[in-house]
Amino acid sequence: MRRAWICLALTPLAVAADDASQRGPLQLSLKRAVEIATSPEGSTQVQLSAEALKQARARSGQARAALLPDLEASFSDQNQTRNLAALGITSVHLPIPGFQFPTLVGPFTTMDARATVSESVFDFSSIRRFQASRVAVSAARSDVDSTQEQVAAKVARAYLAAIRSDTDVETAKANVTLSQAVLTQTENQKKAGTGTGIEVTRAKVQLANDEQRLLVAGNDRRRAYLQLLRAMGLRLDTEVELTDGLRYVPVDAVTLEQAKVQAVKERPDYRAQTERESNARLQASATKMERLPSLAAFGDYGSIGTGLNNALPTRTYGFSLRVPVFDGGRRDAYRAEVASQYRAEKVRTNDLKEQVELEVRLALDGLHSADDQVKVAQEGLQLAENELAQARRRYEGGVANSLEVTDAQTRLERARDNQTAALYNYNAARIDLAEALGEVRRTMQ
Repeated sequence: MRRAWICLALTPLAVAADDASQRGPLQLSLKRAVEIATSPEGSTQVQLSAEALKQARARSGQARAALLPDLEASFSDQNQTRNLAALGITSVHLPIPGFQFPTLVGPFTTMDARATVSESVFDFSSIRRFQASRVAVSAARSDVDSTQEQVAAKVARAYLAAIRSDTDVETAKANVTLSQAVLTQTENQKKAGTGTGIEVTRAKVQLANDEQRLLVAGNDRRRAYLQLLRAMGLRLDTEVELTDGLRYVPVDAVTLEQAKVQAVKERPDYRAQTERESNARLQASATKMERLPSLAAFGDYGSIGTGLNNALPTRTYGFSLRVPVFDGGRRDAYRAEVASQYRAEKVRTNDLKEQVELEVRLALDGLHSADDQVKVAQEGLQLAENELAQARRRYEGGVANSLEVTDAQTRLERARDNQTAALYNYNAARIDLAEALGEVRRTMQ
């Protein structure tokens, strides 16, 4: 009976394992990879930027609290004694014959239940700091978008490297198949008496080289897959199957001026930097306004007495005007610091704008060059395939030796590698341009 219960308990685990095995590897497209990495539970950078946004919102709440009423309630019930002589109260102050003023009074009980409220009426410095905190929240939100763009670009490049490794493996397999066919042809030519042993040896050497390249390509693919999983924030033992391939996708033509305008408008990192500059400007203004007078209202109401049965209501209310006069130079030093921070943010904004223009120019140049590379590589591949076909026919007809076939085979392998590299460079240039324009996630849709 006990064994039966154990079997019943293990049955759901076995069914879950079977379901997991039946599901197989994760079908992963480029769009899906970017979505996983940029989700709230995805990449570590995205999670950290989200936490930074929460912290900025919390700081904004703290700055807003300085403008809202502060209400407190208190209750105290204490029993005490007092040494009046220690307070300077003695019988000397009361020249009454025969009266001895007590030195120690008490014990007596005091009960006080009270509510106290204070409110800032005019404090321009606090208002300006609250405005600066709201701009800081906006900057943190832009930083989240910027981080997602950076993660999306990183994942897109890792995905591109992975599909290139798949293409390299397929190319290596095709080269091995071709080398095996050439080896078979040379062996047949030798059996027919029209070939030599050196030609067979040469074909075997070529086959061994191609098999070696296949092993290297397989190892490179495993490394590329691991780097993709790490960029996405997935477990490294996750099995994935890439559904997109290395292909040529035309890009809409865009001029340099249009790209520059779009980049300055759309890039979240530039927007975040301009908002940080505005935050520094408001902080500097808040520091200057600390020299202005501030007005606050206060009041309290409660009951005080020796107990609840004889407590009487009392109250206090009024206004306080605070006028800064001299603080040892603290405000001047702090104002100089925040003014320097504001100037530094302006320098960073200008530097980032120039960097954006540089990235746009480089991305456009790289895309145009990669597009030409794809066209040349495609033409070279067709020529290499025709050359190999002609060389094999000439060798089979006895008008050429196997060296001509081996040379044509080597050029075909190089042409295949050139095409793979050209397609990879073109797609990488597309990612670079999308990142320079601030539209990586939109491009991946």
